[in-house]
Formats: sequence, C-alpha cells, structure tokens
Amino acid sequence: MDLSALVAQARGLNAHISKPEQPAIARGLDQIENDSRNLVSRLPNIQDDGRANYLLARGNIDALGLGREIAELDTAATFQPLQPLADNDVQGYLRHIHEQTLISTIEEVRKETQDEFYRVLGERVRRDWEIQKKRIFEELGGRTLAPSDTRGSLDLRRSTRGLDASQSLSHSFVPTAQMHTKMMAYDRVITEFNAARLNGSSFPIIHSLIQATDSLDNEKSPQTLQTFQILAKITGEPPVLPATAQVGSLAQSSHVLERKFARAHLGNADSREASSLRKQITRGSKEALEEQYDQIMERTIQSNPSQARLGGDPSHVNRVRSFVALRYYRSGQWENRIELIRGQPEWARLFTLVRSGHAPEALDHALSIEETLNQREPNFVTYFKAWVESGCQRIPHNYLERLQAIYNSHLLHTPTTDPFKLALFKLMGKLDPLRRNVPLVTSTTEDWMWFQLAMVDENDADGLKSLADVLLGYGERHFDGPPGQDPSRKGVWARVLLICGMFEMAVAAMYEHSELQVEAVHLAIALAYYGLLRVPSKAEASDVDIFTQSPDSKPALNLSLLISRYIRQFMRTDPKEAIQYVYSICLSEDQGAGVGRQQVEQAWDLTRRIIVAAESGGVWEELVGGFKADGTRFNGFLEHGLPLLKFKNTQDYNDHILLRAAAQSESDKRLNEAIKLYNLAGAHSTVVACLTRVLGSLISEPGGGGQEGRALERTAREVLAQYDRTNRVNGRDRDTVIRLLGIREAIDAKEGGRLEAALEAIESTDLIPLDGDAAQITTAAASLRDQDDAITQNLNTILPLTMEILTALHQKAKMSGYSDSTRQRGLDAIRKKARALMMFAGSLPYRLSPEVHSYLTRLHVGIAL
Repeated sequence: MDLSALVAQARGLNAHISKPEQPAIARGLDQIENDSRNLVSRLPNIQDDGRANYLLARGNIDALGLGREIAELDTAATFQPLQPLADNDVQGYLRHIHEQTLISTIEEVRKETQDEFYRVLGERVRRDWEIQKKRIFEELGGRTLAPSDTRGSLDLRRSTRGLDASQSLSHSFVPTAQMHTKMMAYDRVITEFNAARLNGSSFPIIHSLIQATDSLDNEKSPQTLQTFQILAKITGEPPVLPATAQVGSLAQSSHVLERKFARAHLGNADSREASSLRKQITRGSKEALEEQYDQIMERTIQSNPSQARLGGDPSHVNRVRSFVALRYYRSGQWENRIELIRGQPEWARLFTLVRSGHAPEALDHALSIEETLNQREPNFVTYFKAWVESGCQRIPHNYLERLQAIYNSHLLHTPTTDPFKLALFKLMGKLDPLRRNVPLVTSTTEDWMWFQLAMVDENDADGLKSLADVLLGYGERHFDGPPGQDPSRKGVWARVLLICGMFEMAVAAMYEHSELQVEAVHLAIALAYYGLLRVPSKAEASDVDIFTQSPDSKPALNLSLLISRYIRQFMRTDPKEAIQYVYSICLSEDQGAGVGRQQVEQAWDLTRRIIVAAESGGVWEELVGGFKADGTRFNGFLEHGLPLLKFKNTQDYNDHILLRAAAQSESDKRLNEAIKLYNLAGAHSTVVACLTRVLGSLISEPGGGGQEGRALERTAREVLAQYDRTNRVNGRDRDTVIRLLGIREAIDAKEGGRLEAALEAIESTDLIPLDGDAAQITTAAASLRDQDDAITQNLNTILPLTMEILTALHQKAKMSGYSDSTRQRGLDAIRKKARALMMFAGSLPYRLSPEVHSYLTRLHVGIAL
C-alpha cells in the first residue's frame, strides 16, 4: 500500500459521520509533517543516557558498532553504470552472455528448489496425516476410508523410487459382495494346499490359483492371471506334480517345492545361489511374457481371419507372417522405417518369432533366406545362429567386436534403420544397454519389459538388480498411469516389480488397490511357500504398514499383519477357514536371526485370537474339540493341524494355545469358553477354581446371571460328572462347586414355585443347620472359617434366600386344605427351621450386614406369629 492509498483510506474513516453543522477538517501530508516537527521542537532535548544501547545489547545488537559502520559507509560507487560494450568486443559480449546465463540458471534452480521444497513439505504433512488416520482406523476396528480418499492418499505416497519405507500400506481389508466370490474360490485352494502339506506332499499352489481365477467368469481379471502365470514361470512350478512328489513323509518331499528358493532369496545377495536365482527370475519372466505375446498373436489372427489369410499352414513362421501383416500393414503400405527384403518385412518377422519365444524357428527361417539376409547385413545369419545356439545370451566374444562395429557405424545413427533389425543387433550383443527404447519394438509395457529382460546379463553390472533400480526410478505412476485413468492398468506396476524379483514390493503394490487385495494376499502365500518372501523382524515390523524397508535392511513384507487383516472379517463366523490362512504364516519358520521363530509365535497369537473371537456353539467346539456325553474327548480342527503350526506334541499346544486362550477368554468375560479351554488343556484344578469363582460371583446377580449363568451351570455339572468318572479333583474345591450348584438349584426352584425342592437343595449343601440343635448351629458357624470365599461372601444372599423359602412355605401351609392338626405340625416345623436360621445368623455378627439382620428378623416375625 502506497502513501496515496493510505491517505485515501484515512479520509474515508469518518465518511459515515454526517453532521453538517460541524466543519470538515482535512490535512494533507505536508501539514501533518509540519505539525509533527513543531510538536517535536517544543519537547526538551533528549539526551542519550545509554539505556537504549543497553536494551539492544540484551538482544545481541551492537548499536554503537553498527552506527560507526553506517557512518563509514561510502555509497558513492555503489550504483555505477555498466560500461557499454563496443560492437567489435566479441570477448566482452560472450562474457556478458555467459554471466547472464549463469545468473538466470541460478535463479531458475533456486525457484525450482523452493517450489519443490514446499511441494515435498506439503506432501509430507498430508502423508503423515493419512498415516495417523489409518492408524486410528486400525485401532477402531478396521474401518477404511472412502475410495476417493484412498486414491488421493495413494498419490501422496508415491515416490520417484517406487515404494519406500515411509509410505503407508495399511489399508484395512473390507470385502465387497463381488470380492466374496473370489475369496470363496481361493479359500478352497488354500484348504487343499494345507491338506497336501499335512499329507507330506508338495502342492502346485500357483497353478491352483490360476485355475481358481480362471473359474471366476464374472470376476475374471487378465491382469491377475498374467501375474500368477509370471510367478509360475519364475518358480518353474509344473501344472501337475509327478507321482514322486505326491508320496512320502513331509520331511522327505517338502523340499521339492516348499521353501525351494528360501536360501537363495534370504541369504547373501552376492552368493552363487542368489545369482542363479536372479537368472531364473529373468528367464522365467521372459518366457512368461513370450507366452503372453504368443497368445496375443493367436487372438489377433483369430479375430481377423480374412485379413490374416493364414491358410492351412499352422507353423509359427506362417502365424508370424500373418500377425506382422495385420499389425504393420495399413492402407496398402508398410509401417514407416520397416525395411523390405524382396518385398517382405523379414527383420520384423525374425524379431517377432524371437519375441514370441520361437527363437529356433526364427533361426530356421533365417537359414532358409541366408543369402538374402547376408546381402543386406554380411554374416548376420552367422551371428544370429551363434546367438540362438547360446540360449539367446550374449553372442560369443569373437563376434562381439564386429557386431559392435556394425551397430555403431550404420545402424544406430541412420534414421532409416529398420527398428527390428536394430533390436536384433542390440539383443545379440547386448549392445548399448542404457538406450532402452526402440521404436515399434518397445511400444507397450510388456514389450519394453521383455526387451529389458532380454538385455540383462548377470555376468556384468547390467544384471537384474540394475534393471530393478531403473524401474524404481521410473516409479509406479509411469506404469499404472495417473490416478483415475484407465482402471484396466491397475496392477501393472505390481507385475513389473514381480518380473524383476522385487516380490515383497510387488505384493505391497498390489495390496494398494482395494479390488486386488484378495489376489495380493494369495500371491504373498504362494511366494512364502517357495521362500521368495522376506518377513520383517519384530523390531522392524510396523502395526500399520505391511511393507517395510530401511537403509540397513532389505525389503520385507509383514505377512502376519496381512493375514490378520484378511481374516478379520470372517474369523468370528468361520474360524476354521481363518486358521487355514494362519498356517501360511509359519512358512517363514526357517528365516534366520530369530525372525522365523517370531513368525511362528505370531501365528500362535493369531490362533489364540481366533479361538477367543469365535462364536460359541458347535463351530467353536469343532475348532478346539470337546467332550462327548460319555466323557470321552474328541479332537478339534486345530489339533489335526499341529504340524503346520510347528507344534511337536500336544502338550506344547495346550501350553501355548489352549491355556493362554483360556486366560484371555476369562479376561474378556467369556467364562464358559474359558472353563472349557482349561478343561481341554488338562488344567483340572484351574477348572474347579474357575468354576468356584464364577459360580460364586453369579449367586448375588439378579436372575443368577441369566442365560450365561445357566450355561455355566450346565458346564459345571458336565465337568463334575466327567471328574467323578475319572476320579479327578476331590476335596474341598469339588465340594465348594457342589454347594454352589445346590444354591443355584435352590434359586431356580424358588423362582419356579417348587418350594419344597428349593428347601431340600438348601439343606443338601450342609451350610445352614435347620434342625434347631444348638451344638450343630455352633459347629456350622465355626466351620464357615474353612469354607471358600465364594461361600462366605454370599451369606448375605444365601440366608435371606432360605428365609424367603421358609416364609413362602409358611404361607402355603397356612392356606393348605389339610386338617388343623396336620397343618399345625407343618407350621411348627417351619417355625423351628426359621428359629434355627435366626440362631445361626446371630452367631455370625460380623459376616452379615445390618440390613440383612433386619430383613431376616422381619421375615421371622411373620413366621412366628
């Protein structure tokens, strides 16, 4: 704001005041300045007493020194004009241009750096907020963000290096109706997978997942099929296992497939085994892309049969001829830069044969037209033959220099060079690997990936790890495209990562898409089965992110967290199916540095959580087992899978699963299940102690604890009947449970109007002497010191209950139709029992509350009258 605007604003301050009788006062800036000077001149001279300097010195400001520097400042030569350049001063002109270029470049870099800083800062703030929100949602029980929010938060977590350790991959798994169908199909595969492992057989899990995916007609996803097909090629899994891998013990045959690559993947990356694995990954991924390309060729030809003109020749060469014509021949002419040899695109045909995995057929075709090809490129067929016979690896060294010379001299820099011929030369000698694109040849993501794999050589620096670094440099956005565009490309980034052997990151990238989370979970299980999945240690693992990576550790995927999120939705209603997935966590038992043992313990912990969360009833007993009516025990589903949970014997299972699950159930107030678990674990003393404690706590509750109380009573009677048959747990604890059950029986009988049965149940407990014998009353009162707290703490309930029963019997006897003598004898017997009850209560002055004494007295008076 300049001074003119300030003056205008000042003049408008009193515009709302309208008083015509008062003259307006308008002062300009000059008048204000003069008046200010006059005002200052009237003031006495202000002497510098040093207080201002002292105040500034407290802020580390040297006022005197600054004043001297300002006084000594010479500004005469500050703004000297630039010397004009003479027209013939070329050196001065270039120097000036150079300086101006440097200045402008520095300014542009400064501005870009500043913009990038604020952009990264904003992304970091929003990303941290997303992480906090997801952590809160996790703690609140698996709620998830809306799809739009999820997509937006994903963009903020993208990095130019792909997925890093700071990003959040914590999407809660919330299945939709469409996803449920996939879950059911894959669940059958996991069930068969675990059954095979229990039988000591290897299992073709990847091909089984492919079949399950292919069976989903409404949910079929080509991207998912291609992902599993690539993994099948990488692992070399056969569609059907030979008979030798289907028999034998677990120890003898599990090495066929289970954890086959664990040592190479989890061990030293520079070892011979790791190098061999990378070669297999490269070879398998390349073969998978070749098969997919061959299928594309077949579909293209079948969809255009008239233009293809395949005829009756089903050979690969003839199919390639038709495909090349369909793809590159338009409006009577071939694609630009395609070189024709005798009117035919032979370079394109040779490359397409190689691209579709038919290199031997390509060599046969090249030999059939050897003379023609050699006229265009001397000795090409010789080079091509040596390359194909080497397994499509690098051409022999004696040809490499000549091949390099041809490539540099007239192929690379000639604008009319056929791109397919250029690609063939690059492949044969693995030439110029940093130039990764070839027109027409690498037009799609799959073509580009195949070409990079074909250029990989594990014997030099351009190996698979180098290619992985390049892909991470491109990042996810390069392959999946901008968010909200072309949903069919979702999962391409995950497949690219899988192709390069970054398996943990591939699962995490797939899990980022809510519609691919089911496939991500099962892909992780398949990888863990083959030993191609690294899991983090407990210290490295996060409660929010499934993917972790730090500068000091390799990428890792938290399989246990992934599984727990997946089964959360059905672990209560379908606990057996949930356990099937928990078994897969133990696949990483052989990972070193104690991580494998931690994985097993996490599987145990998840098993206990499933037991505690499972619904009560028949399904729960099928899961953990139980006892039949005759007292014999039947095993549950869990006990059949003990080897998959890495338990050596039943006792370890009881100690680590049943007893801890029982304690957790008791803590969660699932008392009936806790007692059954203690009983299944063989902790008979704990069962009786728990029954005593629980039954005692329910005595004073209204209605005896309701439905839960009745269920506990049934369980207690069943347990006592079982212990009576096996002669277990005799003595005081057992007697206490029997007394508590008698009291509960009295409560139920009284509520049901069966007063005589209620009084009989009370007398059967031998707690209250109702015969009126003073010696017995004294003895009974003294014996209460030896009774369990569950009895003594309920005397305030037991004694009023007994007196209420006697009062009701008294009223019933008075209203009975018996003769007077009979009625009188009955009333006298009731009065005697009531008097004995009062005597017993009187001998317990400090055990009963005053209110109870008063209540008993009122009831006794009613009976005595």
